[in-house]
Amino acid sequence: MGGRSFRIPHSDFRIQFRPFSPSLIVADKQAPSWVQVFTQRKMAALLLLGFASGMPLYLFTKTLQAWLTQEGVDLSTIGLFSLAAIPASLKFLWAPVLDRYIPPFLGRRRGWLLITQGLLLLSIAAMALHDPRTGLQMLAINTVVIAFFSASQDIVGDAYRTDVLEERALGAGAAVWVLGYRIAMLITGSLAFFLADRIDWPGTYVVMSLLMLVGIATVFWAPEPVLRDAPPKSLSEAVWLPLREFFQRSGLGMAILMLVFIIFYRMPDNLAIGLSTPFLLQTGFSQTDIGVAVGVVGLVTTIIGSLAGGALVAKLGLNRSLWIVLVGQSASQLGYLALAITGKNYLLMIVAVVAEHVVYGMVTAVFIAYLMSVCSKRFSATQYALLSSLMAVSRDLFVAPAASMAEATGWPVFFLVALLSALPALVLLPIVAPWRAESPRGAASHSGETVE
Repeated sequence: MGGRSFRIPHSDFRIQFRPFSPSLIVADKQAPSWVQVFTQRKMAALLLLGFASGMPLYLFTKTLQAWLTQEGVDLSTIGLFSLAAIPASLKFLWAPVLDRYIPPFLGRRRGWLLITQGLLLLSIAAMALHDPRTGLQMLAINTVVIAFFSASQDIVGDAYRTDVLEERALGAGAAVWVLGYRIAMLITGSLAFFLADRIDWPGTYVVMSLLMLVGIATVFWAPEPVLRDAPPKSLSEAVWLPLREFFQRSGLGMAILMLVFIIFYRMPDNLAIGLSTPFLLQTGFSQTDIGVAVGVVGLVTTIIGSLAGGALVAKLGLNRSLWIVLVGQSASQLGYLALAITGKNYLLMIVAVVAEHVVYGMVTAVFIAYLMSVCSKRFSATQYALLSSLMAVSRDLFVAPAASMAEATGWPVFFLVALLSALPALVLLPIVAPWRAESPRGAASHSGETVE
């Protein structure tokens, strides 16, 4: 018999009374709506921490290149400064340290966030002490230090985001993090140049360093994830236990399929986005056309797509979102394929760019949610760093020869190949993320418990 039920005010739990039975049954926790997911306090924290994560990037890349150019440093030397970005590719090497050791304040995740953000504030401000004309070597060392602390902040930030979210909120958390990250890139990519024209580059770096206070203030306000299991007892355990746990939890065969899935899932977008600029130029569009379409329209639609991807995970669950977004990602190549066949057409170009970037934003949110879902809270810093590095390396390996393929086959064939490159992930989807299941196979537990 049906019985009566009611929801506890301000709670996600429903209590049900059944007739002819004295028992009181508390049902499983109800899935929150996508609106409730986005309006959680922890989402505001992730938005601001994502901002802090995106702040340093341009300060040791694009804005630094502008400063060096203005000071008359030759192009070959400026090119060598790009090597400062290497720590971002190698961050998995010291991620175990951040899983193993717990600072004596604020907890394992917020404590390390505070440390890395404080060191970033100091190292960014220290750029004002250097003169590129007389102390280029010390400036280069300072740049590498910023890149190292930036990568370290990303390690802890990715782990915090993984630990603090329940499963249905993973996509939304990824989306708001990306939004904060993009806002920071806009500020450092525009405000820095505005300030440099009115004061100077040393003063600009001091001002930019103060923006790290946004992240530092957020750390004190953000909730700390609850860790039920003890962290690794030694550094050696922090290195090998994450690998053993991942393969034991999933099983060797399933773990291998999951890694292959990670390599191929974003292939259509990686191919298209990676070569969209040379394609549009060769099709006859001007640099201004591309700047407006890709730079402005593309940025806005990517953010919209990210938020849509987060809402999709909250509404339908992670597995179904992975299916929908993969099909959309493949279908979005049809716009570029049509443009490659018809030639220069402004309306078609805008449609293709909008479709590609909306789906790109959705893929970003949903796929980051998938990576987080298969990371254990006990080892999330190390496991996420390893999985994201695998994704990045495989992307670069596949995209690098893509230009030669486009040159040899022509753009229509290239975009057809990009469309079909979704097939390996599509074949693996029923195994890795069955449509009717709530969670991907091999997923870790994500309750989103926090200490307020």
